[in-house]
Amino acid sequence: MDRRAFLRLGAAVPVSIGAGFGPAHSATPAHPSDPYPSSAGWRVYELTTEVHLPAASAPATVWLPVTAPQLGDYQRTVSSEWIAPGARARAARAGRYGVDMLVIDWPAATHGAPLSARVTSTVALRDRDIDLGAAPSRGAARSAESAAALAEYRRPTQLMPTDGIVRETALAITAGLTDDVSRAQAIYQWVVDHTCRDASVRGCGTGDVVTMLKTGGVMNGKCADINGLFVALSRAAGIPARDAYGIRVDDSQRGFRALGKAGDISRAQHCRAEFYAAGYGWIPADPGDVRKVALEEVPGGLPMTDGKVRAARAMLFGAWEGNWVAYNHGHDVRLPGSGLAPVPFLMYPQAKTAKGTLDSLDPAAFGYRIASRRVA
Repeated sequence: MDRRAFLRLGAAVPVSIGAGFGPAHSATPAHPSDPYPSSAGWRVYELTTEVHLPAASAPATVWLPVTAPQLGDYQRTVSSEWIAPGARARAARAGRYGVDMLVIDWPAATHGAPLSARVTSTVALRDRDIDLGAAPSRGAARSAESAAALAEYRRPTQLMPTDGIVRETALAITAGLTDDVSRAQAIYQWVVDHTCRDASVRGCGTGDVVTMLKTGGVMNGKCADINGLFVALSRAAGIPARDAYGIRVDDSQRGFRALGKAGDISRAQHCRAEFYAAGYGWIPADPGDVRKVALEEVPGGLPMTDGKVRAARAMLFGAWEGNWVAYNHGHDVRLPGSGLAPVPFLMYPQAKTAKGTLDSLDPAAFGYRIASRRVA
């Protein structure tokens, strides 16, 4: 049985590190007996992704998103391991955003055995809460981001252009405002007011912001659409912004039934958003989850004037709860070796088999399951 531990936190690029499960490593010095203490706000989770395909699927390739190694002071991937009998697995990085993934190839000859793989990651998470009432810091710790990175997060993507109707809308929303926090907040409030979560949309949506803007009135969608609109409008206004594609791993501890998921999280994918402001660094913003609370917190939904919706609206500009893990910030992702058109983002498992591509939004039909559990 072939086993590899392919990711150690702190490596610039995930790499295969040889036979056997590798030891976990922490990116920051800490007491060895408790590197992520709950007293410092940390919660540690084990995420397991399992793929099971029939033997007739071979030859087959699966592309699995992996958790980001390290993000700010709120996410650390402690270890990540895989097992895929009879397959060749490799770490890969794709595109200008550096989207990390595990690529698993099964050859045509599998001797009639079903295809299976399992990836297990241990991730430490904690809440984020940026004090936007405080004066911007002149220190480098919070505002250190390269000019090249900031320029990248102002650029358009295939589904998120920054010209035409997107730029016109962004400039109209931010007219008269001069600092990036105020302009981003105006965009956030406008997106909350002008969008609506649509339960009929499959998965998390696509993030086609031009189509949304051209509909006029209420613009329906899910998180990739609503938060993608925030990111596109921010970029069009000259504010560095990015989506963060990931998955919920636990129930909410802040009292929002709609904003958490534990156990079987195969359908718990969620993208969040961030914008950058000098002196603050990357600032969370999640208008999509405001609309999720309004639609799903209680049967029949809640009006936008309800106290719980208003609380979510206030919280989700500047903060997010650490019951969610990020995979990447990528757009227009080419799956290495697939020969397929780029996917808008890599947040779901992808597969190409002898019988064609599989439906990434249908875990049962595809043959994958993702589970999470909190560990000590």
